Amino acid sequence: MEVSLIGNSQMKIGKADENLRDLRFFNLRNNYNNKVLISKTRVCFGQLVNSENSNHGFRFTLRAVKADAISVEEKDNSSSLRSLKSVDGMRLFVGLPLDTVSKSNIVNHARAITAGLQALKLMGVDGVELPVWWGIVEKDAMRKYDWSGCLAIAEMVQQMGLKLHVSLCFHASQELKIPLPDWVSRIGEAEPNIYFTDRAGRQYKECLSLAIDDLPIFDSRSPIQMYQDFCESFNSTFAPFMGSTITGVTIGLGPDGELRYPSCDHAKKHNNHSGVGEFQCYDNYMLEHLKQHAEEMGNPMWGLGGPHDVPTYDELPSASSFFKDDGGSWETPYGDFFLSWYSNQLISHGNRILLLASAVFSKSPVIVSGKLPLVHSWYNTRSHPSELTAGFYNTVNRDGYEALVQMFAKNSCRIILPGMDLSDAHQPNGSSPQSLQLQIEGSCRKHGVAITGENLSFPRVTDGFEKIKGSLLEDNKVMDSFTYQRMGADFFSPKHFPLFTAFVRAVNQLDLDVDDMPETRRVCEPVHMSLEAVQMQVA
Repeated sequence: MEVSLIGNSQMKIGKADENLRDLRFFNLRNNYNNKVLISKTRVCFGQLVNSENSNHGFRFTLRAVKADAISVEEKDNSSSLRSLKSVDGMRLFVGLPLDTVSKSNIVNHARAITAGLQALKLMGVDGVELPVWWGIVEKDAMRKYDWSGCLAIAEMVQQMGLKLHVSLCFHASQELKIPLPDWVSRIGEAEPNIYFTDRAGRQYKECLSLAIDDLPIFDSRSPIQMYQDFCESFNSTFAPFMGSTITGVTIGLGPDGELRYPSCDHAKKHNNHSGVGEFQCYDNYMLEHLKQHAEEMGNPMWGLGGPHDVPTYDELPSASSFFKDDGGSWETPYGDFFLSWYSNQLISHGNRILLLASAVFSKSPVIVSGKLPLVHSWYNTRSHPSELTAGFYNTVNRDGYEALVQMFAKNSCRIILPGMDLSDAHQPNGSSPQSLQLQIEGSCRKHGVAITGENLSFPRVTDGFEKIKGSLLEDNKVMDSFTYQRMGADFFSPKHFPLFTAFVRAVNQLDLDVDDMPETRRVCEPVHMSLEAVQMQVA
């Protein structure tokens, strides 16, 4: 892997060297096009610069050669590169591939990830995010943890001088074929009511139902106790990294790690995003909670099940009467009863998880976060049906995020909010991701809860990056960090990587004084580091 810098600069990347902290990519008027090359043995990305009066410029290339420290040498002590600090201390992270640690607990694409870390370090990215799967670490037996793959990544990140955010994933991934722990799945075969269930009796088996949080179903242990055991083991094992390399921990709260019901996941599998989703309250434990709540409220008939006049996953709100804008059942006393109960169950679940995470990591110098989805479909309708089925009692008459944000504030946790790349333009179904983002940000500002933004999709056009940049660079007191999802083969593609490097420059507000550039061209020797074929799983 070859790194060539044309110009004045002297730096090193070694095991504990931070000298590249001030190196950033920059842009000048030039007569050359951005060049990014990908092959089975090479990743090259860079920019050539030329002008009428000089031949100086900047070039950055990567070539697979040998694993060693990086050394970039300078012929002159006067530096022509300078960088400015990020706006309001904005911190930029990049998500590692979802399958960074394999099901066999080894590091996938170790050379490629090392090269990727080196590239991100050179660009001025602050760190990376690592998914840690419950179904891999605690795969075989309760309280039998194998952290070897994650420890290897932590050491790689530490040696590179980057920061690490860790996402503790208590859900499965059908896409990656990563299930819940084997011993959990075996219990689920005998007792399917541990999973969320819809009106037709279909189970969502990629996470546990929130209704069993405190039930000692797993060898006299409850899910909350199992999550706590997992967090305590992680905290103990990674103590040497906490606060120095590991600066943030995101705790899994539900499907895809998000605080929500899996209301639209059936539609997602069928690539249908026009419907409103379905309520997920039909496992026996959820029904028992509903029955008990209805009896306490003096309306036992309301506890027999969820609403009957609702659409199916793929249907429009108007298909049945519950979500209709005018005269819909959601505005009736029964509708308010059910939606309040359904939403409060989700908030209580989130509070239990964040409370245990805050307690476990209270003495560790890390930031604890939880992920809140941006359920923006049908936002411009009165009933907000997609939000209601996902567990957010947010309508034209009611702010459904105030209580959620207060819950995060009470536990001193920040919110991970995806969807910073989405705009209202060309959105179907009355969707408005920007309006919903502003609503959530407003509640966070009111209650002093910080936000880490994420992109929801993988931007392949400039518009997505422009929207992210606009969200980050505006006068925004609640968002001080952003995690770009996610590294993989497409990340280094010719269509994507130049856009990403331009995005990083913009976020860091980089500047280069052309007048300070040297009059003669100075070329340093090539720098070598390892790289294998970049064939990584993309989110």
